[in-house]
Amino acid sequence: MAPLPASALTRFVTRAFTTLGVPQADAAKVAGLMVEADLLGYDTHGLFRLRQYVNRLKGGGCNPSATPRVLRETAATALIDGDNGLGHLGMAMACDLAMAKARLAGIGWVGLRGNNHAGPAALYVRPQAESGMIGICAAVGSANHVAPWGGTDLLLGTNPLAIATPGDKDAFVLDMATTVAAVGKIKTLAQRGEPMPEGWMVGRDGQPLTDPNRRDEGFLLPIGGPKGYGLATAIGLLAGVLNGAAFGSDVVDFTTDTATPTNTGQFVAAIDIAAFGELGDFIAAATRSFAELRASTPLPGHEPPRIPGEGRSALRAKHLTEGIPLHQALQAELDRIADELSIPQLSES
Repeated sequence: MAPLPASALTRFVTRAFTTLGVPQADAAKVAGLMVEADLLGYDTHGLFRLRQYVNRLKGGGCNPSATPRVLRETAATALIDGDNGLGHLGMAMACDLAMAKARLAGIGWVGLRGNNHAGPAALYVRPQAESGMIGICAAVGSANHVAPWGGTDLLLGTNPLAIATPGDKDAFVLDMATTVAAVGKIKTLAQRGEPMPEGWMVGRDGQPLTDPNRRDEGFLLPIGGPKGYGLATAIGLLAGVLNGAAFGSDVVDFTTDTATPTNTGQFVAAIDIAAFGELGDFIAAATRSFAELRASTPLPGHEPPRIPGEGRSALRAKHLTEGIPLHQALQAELDRIADELSIPQLSES
Protein backbone atom coordinates (compact mmCIF):
# COMPACT_ATOMS: atom_id res chain seq x y z
CA MET A 1 0.00 0.00 0.00
CA ALA A 2 1.32 3.46 -0.90
CA PRO A 3 1.72 6.09 1.84
CA LEU A 4 -1.69 7.25 2.98
CA PRO A 5 -2.95 10.79 3.55
CA ALA A 6 -3.26 11.83 7.18
CA SER A 7 -6.91 12.67 6.52
CA ALA A 8 -7.69 9.09 5.42
CA LEU A 9 -5.99 7.65 8.51
CA THR A 10 -7.86 10.07 10.75
CA ARG A 11 -11.19 9.09 9.20
CA PHE A 12 -10.40 5.40 9.63
CA VAL A 13 -9.50 5.71 13.32
CA THR A 14 -12.45 8.00 13.99
CA ARG A 15 -14.80 5.45 12.42
CA ALA A 16 -13.29 2.66 14.51
CA PHE A 17 -13.86 4.58 17.72
CA THR A 18 -17.39 5.73 16.92
CA THR A 19 -18.32 2.13 16.07
CA LEU A 20 -17.30 1.28 19.64
CA GLY A 21 -19.49 3.99 21.16
CA VAL A 22 -17.08 6.93 21.40
CA PRO A 23 -18.85 10.24 20.61
CA GLN A 24 -17.91 11.70 17.22
CA ALA A 25 -16.08 14.76 18.58
CA ASP A 26 -14.03 12.72 21.06
CA ALA A 27 -13.25 10.06 18.46
CA ALA A 28 -12.04 12.69 16.00
CA LYS A 29 -9.89 14.39 18.64
CA VAL A 30 -8.16 11.18 19.69
CA ALA A 31 -7.77 10.06 16.07
CA GLY A 32 -6.18 13.39 15.21
CA LEU A 33 -3.65 13.08 18.04
CA MET A 34 -2.83 9.47 17.09
CA VAL A 35 -2.19 10.46 13.48
CA GLU A 36 -0.19 13.47 14.66
CA ALA A 37 2.14 11.01 16.41
CA ASP A 38 2.71 9.22 13.11
CA LEU A 39 3.16 12.51 11.25
CA LEU A 40 5.96 13.40 13.65
CA GLY A 41 7.58 9.97 13.36
CA TYR A 42 6.51 8.51 16.71
CA ASP A 43 5.21 5.43 14.91
CA THR A 44 5.33 3.14 17.94
CA HIS A 45 2.77 5.33 19.71
CA GLY A 46 0.39 6.34 16.93
CA LEU A 47 -1.80 4.04 14.83
CA PHE A 48 0.22 1.09 16.12
CA ARG A 49 -1.67 1.50 19.41
CA LEU A 50 -5.14 1.26 17.91
CA ARG A 51 -5.33 -2.47 18.57
CA GLN A 52 -4.81 -1.95 22.31
CA TYR A 53 -7.37 0.85 22.49
CA VAL A 54 -9.94 -1.18 20.54
CA ASN A 55 -9.42 -4.21 22.78
CA ARG A 56 -9.92 -2.15 25.94
CA LEU A 57 -13.06 -0.50 24.59
CA LYS A 58 -14.44 -3.89 23.56
CA GLY A 59 -13.40 -5.46 26.87
CA GLY A 60 -15.06 -2.77 28.99
CA GLY A 61 -11.82 -1.53 30.55
CA CYS A 62 -12.09 1.91 28.93
CA ASN A 63 -15.11 4.24 29.15
CA PRO A 64 -16.17 5.24 25.61
CA SER A 65 -18.28 8.18 26.78
CA ALA A 66 -15.91 9.63 29.36
CA THR A 67 -16.06 13.21 30.57
CA PRO A 68 -12.73 14.27 32.13
CA ARG A 69 -13.26 16.80 34.91
CA VAL A 70 -11.26 18.99 37.28
CA LEU A 71 -11.33 17.72 40.87
CA ARG A 72 -9.04 20.26 42.57
CA GLU A 73 -7.68 23.59 41.42
CA THR A 74 -5.51 26.51 42.50
CA ALA A 75 -4.15 29.44 40.50
CA ALA A 76 -1.21 27.37 39.25
CA THR A 77 -2.28 23.74 39.70
CA ALA A 78 -5.11 21.35 39.00
CA LEU A 79 -6.00 17.70 39.32
CA ILE A 80 -8.06 16.06 36.57
CA ASP A 81 -9.94 12.77 36.67
CA GLY A 82 -9.91 11.23 33.20
CA ASP A 83 -13.14 9.28 33.87
CA ASN A 84 -11.37 6.16 32.54
CA GLY A 85 -11.68 7.45 28.98
CA LEU A 86 -9.28 7.35 26.08
CA GLY A 87 -6.18 8.88 27.59
CA HIS A 88 -5.63 11.48 24.89
CA LEU A 89 -8.77 13.34 26.00
CA GLY A 90 -7.60 13.88 29.58
CA MET A 91 -4.06 14.73 28.51
CA ALA A 92 -5.18 17.27 25.91
CA MET A 93 -7.36 18.90 28.55
CA ALA A 94 -4.43 18.95 31.00
CA CYS A 95 -2.12 20.50 28.41
CA ASP A 96 -4.57 23.29 27.60
CA LEU A 97 -5.23 23.98 31.28
CA ALA A 98 -1.53 24.01 32.21
CA MET A 99 -0.84 26.56 29.48
CA ALA A 100 -3.77 28.75 30.54
CA LYS A 101 -2.52 28.76 34.13
CA ALA A 102 1.03 29.52 33.03
CA ARG A 103 -0.16 32.60 31.15
CA LEU A 104 -1.64 33.94 34.39
CA ALA A 105 0.68 32.59 37.08
CA GLY A 106 3.90 31.99 35.15
CA ILE A 107 3.62 28.24 35.69
CA GLY A 108 0.88 25.63 35.43
CA TRP A 109 1.05 22.04 36.69
CA VAL A 110 -1.85 19.67 36.05
CA GLY A 111 -1.94 16.11 37.33
CA LEU A 112 -4.23 13.33 36.12
CA ARG A 113 -5.67 10.19 37.62
CA GLY A 114 -8.27 7.76 36.33
CA ASN A 115 -6.78 8.12 32.87
CA ASN A 116 -5.39 5.75 30.22
CA HIS A 117 -2.49 5.44 27.76
CA ALA A 118 -2.29 8.61 25.67
CA GLY A 119 0.38 8.11 23.00
CA PRO A 120 3.78 9.82 23.01
CA ALA A 121 4.47 12.38 25.72
CA ALA A 122 5.84 14.71 23.03
CA LEU A 123 2.27 15.52 21.97
CA TYR A 124 1.70 17.27 25.28
CA VAL A 125 4.85 19.41 25.40
CA ARG A 126 5.16 20.62 21.80
CA PRO A 127 2.18 23.02 22.15
CA GLN A 128 3.94 24.81 25.01
CA ALA A 129 7.15 25.24 23.00
CA GLU A 130 5.16 26.55 20.04
CA SER A 131 3.55 29.12 22.38
CA GLY A 132 6.80 30.44 23.85
CA MET A 133 6.69 28.22 26.91
CA ILE A 134 8.56 25.25 28.34
CA GLY A 135 6.56 22.02 28.47
CA ILE A 136 7.12 19.09 30.80
CA CYS A 137 5.15 15.85 30.82
CA ALA A 138 5.58 12.47 32.49
CA ALA A 139 3.49 9.35 33.03
CA VAL A 140 3.36 6.11 34.92
CA GLY A 141 3.74 3.38 32.30
CA SER A 142 0.64 1.40 31.37
CA ALA A 143 2.23 -1.88 32.44
CA ASN A 144 5.12 -2.93 34.66
CA HIS A 145 8.07 -4.15 32.62
CA VAL A 146 10.94 -3.11 34.91
CA ALA A 147 12.33 -4.52 38.15
CA PRO A 148 13.79 -2.36 40.92
CA TRP A 149 17.57 -2.18 40.52
CA GLY A 150 19.00 -5.44 41.84
CA GLY A 151 15.58 -7.14 42.01
CA THR A 152 13.52 -9.35 39.72
CA ASP A 153 9.89 -8.38 40.49
CA LEU A 154 8.12 -6.23 37.89
CA LEU A 155 7.13 -3.13 39.86
CA LEU A 156 7.93 -0.25 37.50
CA GLY A 157 6.92 0.85 34.03
CA THR A 158 8.90 2.62 31.33
CA ASN A 159 7.63 5.86 32.95
CA PRO A 160 8.32 8.29 30.09
CA LEU A 161 9.42 11.90 30.43
CA ALA A 162 9.22 14.71 27.86
CA ILE A 163 10.57 18.26 27.95
CA ALA A 164 10.20 20.85 25.20
CA THR A 165 11.38 24.42 24.74
CA PRO A 166 11.33 26.89 21.86
CA GLY A 167 14.32 26.34 19.59
CA ASP A 168 15.81 27.63 16.39
CA LYS A 169 14.78 25.48 13.41
CA ASP A 170 12.64 23.13 15.48
CA ALA A 171 11.47 23.05 19.05
CA PHE A 172 13.81 21.23 21.39
CA VAL A 173 11.86 18.09 22.31
CA LEU A 174 13.25 15.39 24.57
CA ASP A 175 10.84 12.43 24.72
CA MET A 176 12.29 9.37 26.40
CA ALA A 177 11.42 6.28 28.33
CA THR A 178 13.35 5.69 31.54
CA THR A 179 14.32 2.32 30.08
CA VAL A 180 16.92 1.59 27.40
CA ALA A 181 14.06 0.98 24.96
CA ALA A 182 10.33 1.67 25.05
CA VAL A 183 7.93 -1.28 25.04
CA GLY A 184 6.36 0.05 21.86
CA LYS A 185 9.62 -0.44 19.99
CA ILE A 186 9.82 -4.04 21.18
CA LYS A 187 6.21 -4.73 20.19
CA THR A 188 6.89 -3.17 16.80
CA LEU A 189 9.85 -5.52 16.26
CA ALA A 190 7.69 -8.48 17.30
CA GLN A 191 4.98 -7.45 14.83
CA ARG A 192 7.59 -7.20 12.07
CA GLY A 193 9.37 -10.45 12.98
CA GLU A 194 12.66 -8.69 13.75
CA PRO A 195 15.06 -9.27 16.69
CA MET A 196 15.82 -6.66 19.31
CA PRO A 197 19.36 -5.54 20.14
CA GLU A 198 21.20 -7.07 23.07
CA GLY A 199 21.05 -4.82 26.09
CA TRP A 200 17.37 -3.89 25.93
CA MET A 201 16.07 -6.76 28.06
CA VAL A 202 17.36 -9.55 30.27
CA GLY A 203 15.71 -12.71 31.54
CA ARG A 204 15.23 -13.38 35.22
CA ASP A 205 18.50 -15.27 35.06
CA GLY A 206 20.22 -12.03 34.09
CA GLN A 207 21.04 -13.24 30.57
CA PRO A 208 20.25 -11.07 27.51
CA LEU A 209 16.92 -11.48 25.70
CA THR A 210 16.85 -10.66 21.98
CA ASP A 211 13.58 -12.33 20.88
CA PRO A 212 10.81 -9.70 21.27
CA ASN A 213 8.22 -12.49 21.42
CA ARG A 214 9.83 -13.70 24.67
CA ARG A 215 9.61 -10.32 26.38
CA ASP A 216 7.32 -11.72 29.09
CA GLU A 217 10.19 -13.96 30.22
CA GLY A 218 12.25 -11.04 31.48
CA PHE A 219 12.29 -7.31 32.06
CA LEU A 220 13.46 -4.09 30.51
CA LEU A 221 16.68 -2.48 31.67
CA PRO A 222 16.60 1.09 33.00
CA ILE A 223 18.78 3.77 31.44
CA GLY A 224 21.95 4.33 33.42
CA GLY A 225 21.37 1.36 35.72
CA PRO A 226 20.36 2.54 39.21
CA LYS A 227 20.00 6.14 38.00
CA GLY A 228 17.25 5.17 35.57
CA TYR A 229 15.59 3.12 38.29
CA GLY A 230 15.64 6.18 40.56
CA LEU A 231 14.24 8.44 37.84
CA ALA A 232 11.43 5.97 37.05
CA THR A 233 10.54 5.87 40.74
CA ALA A 234 10.55 9.66 41.01
CA ILE A 235 8.19 9.92 38.03
CA GLY A 236 5.96 7.31 39.64
CA LEU A 237 5.70 9.49 42.74
CA LEU A 238 4.98 12.70 40.79
CA ALA A 239 2.60 11.26 38.19
CA GLY A 240 1.12 8.42 40.22
CA VAL A 241 1.19 8.76 43.99
CA LEU A 242 0.73 12.55 44.04
CA ASN A 243 -2.40 12.27 41.88
CA GLY A 244 -3.95 9.27 43.60
CA ALA A 245 -3.18 7.15 40.53
CA ALA A 246 -1.72 3.66 40.25
CA PHE A 247 1.96 2.98 40.96
CA GLY A 248 3.95 -0.15 41.74
CA SER A 249 1.91 -3.31 42.18
CA ASP A 250 -1.33 -1.36 41.61
CA VAL A 251 -0.50 -0.79 37.93
CA VAL A 252 -2.77 -2.73 35.54
CA ASP A 253 -1.27 -4.15 32.33
CA PHE A 254 -3.54 -2.46 29.81
CA THR A 255 -2.64 -4.96 27.08
CA THR A 256 -3.28 -8.26 28.85
CA ASP A 257 -6.15 -7.02 31.04
CA THR A 258 -8.77 -5.31 28.89
CA ALA A 259 -11.52 -5.19 31.53
CA THR A 260 -9.98 -3.49 34.58
CA PRO A 261 -9.68 0.32 34.79
CA THR A 262 -5.98 1.23 34.82
CA ASN A 263 -6.15 4.46 36.85
CA THR A 264 -3.17 5.71 34.87
CA GLY A 265 -1.43 8.79 36.27
CA GLN A 266 0.27 11.57 34.31
CA PHE A 267 1.16 15.22 34.67
CA VAL A 268 1.57 18.09 32.24
CA ALA A 269 3.33 21.33 33.13
CA ALA A 270 3.88 24.65 31.37
CA ILE A 271 6.37 27.37 32.26
CA ASP A 272 5.93 30.79 30.71
CA ILE A 273 9.40 31.95 29.68
CA ALA A 274 8.20 35.57 29.86
CA ALA A 275 7.92 35.17 33.63
CA PHE A 276 11.71 34.85 33.77
CA GLY A 277 12.91 37.08 30.95
CA GLU A 278 12.48 37.98 27.31
CA LEU A 279 11.43 35.13 25.03
CA GLY A 280 13.72 36.43 22.29
CA ASP A 281 16.71 36.33 24.63
CA PHE A 282 15.92 32.72 25.55
CA ILE A 283 15.66 31.67 21.91
CA ALA A 284 18.87 33.48 20.99
CA ALA A 285 20.81 31.84 23.82
CA ALA A 286 19.34 28.42 23.01
CA THR A 287 20.22 28.89 19.34
CA ARG A 288 23.85 29.63 20.23
CA SER A 289 23.99 26.55 22.44
CA PHE A 290 22.47 24.34 19.73
CA ALA A 291 25.00 25.64 17.20
CA GLU A 292 27.85 24.73 19.54
CA LEU A 293 26.45 21.24 20.08
CA ARG A 294 26.01 20.64 16.35
CA ALA A 295 29.54 21.89 15.64
CA SER A 296 31.16 19.40 18.03
CA THR A 297 33.66 17.22 16.16
CA PRO A 298 31.98 13.82 15.67
CA LEU A 299 33.55 10.61 16.81
CA PRO A 300 35.00 8.46 14.02
CA GLY A 301 32.18 6.66 12.24
CA HIS A 302 29.47 8.82 13.80
CA GLU A 303 27.16 11.40 12.28
CA PRO A 304 27.48 14.99 13.58
CA PRO A 305 25.55 15.65 16.81
CA ARG A 306 21.87 16.49 16.50
CA ILE A 307 19.48 18.30 18.80
CA PRO A 308 16.58 16.33 20.33
CA GLY A 309 13.49 17.02 18.25
CA GLU A 310 15.47 18.22 15.24
CA GLY A 311 13.92 17.28 11.91
CA ARG A 312 10.46 16.47 13.30
CA SER A 313 8.81 19.48 11.66
CA ALA A 314 10.36 18.64 8.30
CA LEU A 315 9.25 15.02 8.63
CA ARG A 316 5.74 16.16 9.51
CA ALA A 317 5.63 18.40 6.45
CA LYS A 318 6.86 15.54 4.26
CA HIS A 319 4.21 13.18 5.61
CA LEU A 320 1.49 15.77 5.08
CA THR A 321 2.59 16.17 1.46
CA GLU A 322 3.49 12.60 0.53
CA GLY A 323 1.39 10.58 2.97
CA ILE A 324 2.31 8.41 5.96
CA PRO A 325 3.99 5.07 5.15
CA LEU A 326 2.72 2.09 7.14
CA HIS A 327 4.62 -1.14 7.59
CA GLN A 328 2.84 -4.07 5.97
CA ALA A 329 2.43 -5.78 9.35
CA LEU A 330 0.62 -2.75 10.73
CA GLN A 331 -1.51 -2.50 7.59
CA ALA A 332 -2.57 -6.11 8.07
CA GLU A 333 -3.47 -5.46 11.72
CA LEU A 334 -5.54 -2.42 10.81
CA ASP A 335 -7.36 -4.50 8.19
CA ARG A 336 -8.16 -7.09 10.86
CA ILE A 337 -9.55 -4.36 13.11
CA ALA A 338 -11.70 -3.10 10.22
CA ASP A 339 -13.09 -6.59 9.64
CA GLU A 340 -13.82 -7.06 13.35
CA LEU A 341 -15.70 -3.76 13.51
CA SER A 342 -17.38 -4.15 10.12
CA ILE A 343 -15.99 -0.88 8.81
CA PRO A 344 -14.21 -0.25 5.46
CA GLN A 345 -10.53 -1.15 5.33
CA LEU A 346 -7.93 1.53 4.78
CA SER A 347 -7.62 0.52 1.14
CA GLU A 348 -11.32 1.35 0.75
CA SER A 349 -11.18 4.68 2.60
